[in-house]
Amino acid sequence: MASSSNPSRPRLACEITAESVIAARANEQGSSVEMHTMRMLPTGSVLPSLKDTNVLEPAALANAIADALQTVGGRSRDVTAVLPDAAVRTVLLDFDSLPENPKDAAGVVRFRMRKALPFDVDKARLSYHVVHRGVPIRVVAAVALASVVEEYEAAIRDAGYAPGVILPSTLASLSAVESTRPTLVVKVDPAAVTVAILDNDDLRLVRTLENSRGRQITGQQLADDVFPSVVFFQDTFNSRIERVLVGGVDSLHEVAPALEQVTGSSVEPLVGARYLSGGLSGMPGATSQMGGVVGALI
Repeated sequence: MASSSNPSRPRLACEITAESVIAARANEQGSSVEMHTMRMLPTGSVLPSLKDTNVLEPAALANAIADALQTVGGRSRDVTAVLPDAAVRTVLLDFDSLPENPKDAAGVVRFRMRKALPFDVDKARLSYHVVHRGVPIRVVAAVALASVVEEYEAAIRDAGYAPGVILPSTLASLSAVESTRPTLVVKVDPAAVTVAILDNDDLRLVRTLENSRGRQITGQQLADDVFPSVVFFQDTFNSRIERVLVGGVDSLHEVAPALEQVTGSSVEPLVGARYLSGGLSGMPGATSQMGGVVGALI
C-alpha cells in the first residue's frame, strides 16, 4: 500500500488505534527507534472497522498526530502510517499459478478475495506479496476499503505530514520478528486480536479476531483465541510452537501462564528493549503497544 515514489522507508512512523496515537523516529541506520511517544485520543474518536466510518472525530485525531510527530521531531514530513488490524483484511492465499505481471496478478488476487469481503473489492486498496514461489504459490494480501484508508490519510495530511506508506499493524510488527524457529505472534489492540505464525521467516498463518474485551483481556481468553491457530499449525505443518511473542496487553506476566500452557513455550514481549532508546511520554508502560511502529521502522 505504498503511495509515494520515494523508494526509501520514512524515518517517522505513526500508529493509529481506537484509543491512541503512537509516533516514533528511527535512527539514521534504521536499526533502532531513537524517540517514541504516545498521545491518548478522546473516547470514540476512532472506531476501526472494515466497512463503516472509522474516523469519527477527524480534528481530534489530526491534533493528536501532529502533537505526537512533532514531539519525536525530525525534519522529514514523510511518515509510515500503521492502521488498525480491524480496518484491514489480511489473508494468506494459495494459487496453482499466478501471472508474472504485477497488475495482472493483483487482478487475480482481487478476484479471489471478492466473495470473502464485506465490501466491494473494486472499491478497495489492495497490496500483495508472494511469500513462496513453489507449489502452491503462497501470497499474503492486505485489502482495505479505499474510503477507510483515505480517512486515516486525511487526518495525517491535516496534521501536516505525508502518509507515504500504509501498513496494517500486525504485518508492520512482523518486520522486527526473527523467526528461525516456529514463532507465534499475538498482537492485542482495543478492537482486535491478531494471531500470526512464522517459521524460518516464512509467514504460515495470519488471523484477525474481533476483540470486545480491550487490553484487559485475560490470559485464558487470549489462550482460547489462539488455540485453534496453534492446533492448525501443528496439524498442517507437523511442528510445534517454540516461541511466543505478545504485544499490546497491559500485563504480560498475567497472560503468560495460560499461553504457555496452550503452546508449551515461554512468552516474551513482542518489542525487545534492544530496539528502543530515547524517551517515552504520554503513557507509562506503553512499550507493549509499540510493535507496529517499531516494525515499520526497523
